[in-house]
Amino acid sequence: MTPTDQAIPKHETSANPEAPVQAIPKLAVPLLSLAAFGSGVSLRVSDPMLPQLAREFGLSLGNVSLVITVFSIAYGLSQLLFGPLGDRYGKYFIIACGSLACAVTSAFCGLAPDFSLLLFARLLAGATAASIIPLSMAWIGDVIAYEDRQPVLARFLIGQILGLSAGVLVGGLAADAGNWRLPFLLIAVLFLAVGIALLYLDRTLPAHARRQHRAEGAAIPRMVGEFRQVLSQPWARMVLTIVFLEGAFLYGAFAFIASHVHHTFGLSLTASGALVMLFGLGGFVFAMLSRILVQRLGEVGLSRWGGGFLALSLWTIGLAPVWWWAVGACFLAGLGFYMFHNTLQINATQMAPERRGAAVAAFASSFFLGQSVGVGIAGVLVERIGTVNVMLAGGLGVLAAALNFSSRLRKRAALKG
Repeated sequence: MTPTDQAIPKHETSANPEAPVQAIPKLAVPLLSLAAFGSGVSLRVSDPMLPQLAREFGLSLGNVSLVITVFSIAYGLSQLLFGPLGDRYGKYFIIACGSLACAVTSAFCGLAPDFSLLLFARLLAGATAASIIPLSMAWIGDVIAYEDRQPVLARFLIGQILGLSAGVLVGGLAADAGNWRLPFLLIAVLFLAVGIALLYLDRTLPAHARRQHRAEGAAIPRMVGEFRQVLSQPWARMVLTIVFLEGAFLYGAFAFIASHVHHTFGLSLTASGALVMLFGLGGFVFAMLSRILVQRLGEVGLSRWGGGFLALSLWTIGLAPVWWWAVGACFLAGLGFYMFHNTLQINATQMAPERRGAAVAAFASSFFLGQSVGVGIAGVLVERIGTVNVMLAGGLGVLAAALNFSSRLRKRAALKG
């Protein structure tokens, strides 16, 4: 029996507490993970393409980094729409529709004739991809009991982890081959297949897994009210602030790792992308060991050690005298990130259980708006201070955010105890 077949709280799933709860189909979470894979590829596929895009369009590295920034901005802001939509019409259904929309916008990226239209296409791609991971997390929060939720979330995120790694590798291969368009077209095909499968499976879900909230009043005031509910909670505001800072400091540096290794050590973009793939391997190891790590370190330890590993990794990559130092550093960065970020995620699913879609949407919005701000600032600074200093600053910032959150978790636990 898988975790998705058990531990569903009766009070959250049925009006009659004695009624039997129908099991969730075993493919429900793996399909969401596959959609998350596509989202992860979309997010990171352009990172190793930056030098090639700069040469092709005659722009600076900082200017072409806008393909990352606009995706993140659209991804972050669109959460504010998809969260309430998922609560109203059913999270699984909205994820399926969003995957089909991703197929269209990804194809648009691959067919864009110039850089301006590529930016517009990436903006649309970020907006549609916003429907997948946060709503998947919220749906898991709806159907899995809190005590079993963190390992299930970790296993779901294997799809995103592998997607982030595959995106960097595929982007590097495409850049070295001089064909940056092909990956976007392949992503479109993937999303089309996944979207169709999700729509089919949505029809087989039990009632509690397709739960919708009755809408009252006009749409916009209702959405504003839902987010006001979330933001009225002091702990929710803290979690949203920390995840914004995590996104800004980590990804402001992470987006330039492949470019840093390429320019500093002369590695091909394919090899540079393959190094960054090890970030995903570190995340995969966390997913496999998540239950043990949660039991031994707890949320406080996961946050503290995760932030420490991230800082050490970014500093090592920035100061490495030889390229192979980045091998272990990229792996450690992936492990550290998922230790820290998964702890933030589990807290996000409980910020406002009665409006979980809006709460997780606000969380994801903060994270990706943080990314867009971080990459945008780093893109401006990288031409002036260099990639080394970008790495050092990113490591320092993410360490401070992680230690702050760890300290607040400890105080919160002491108050409850």
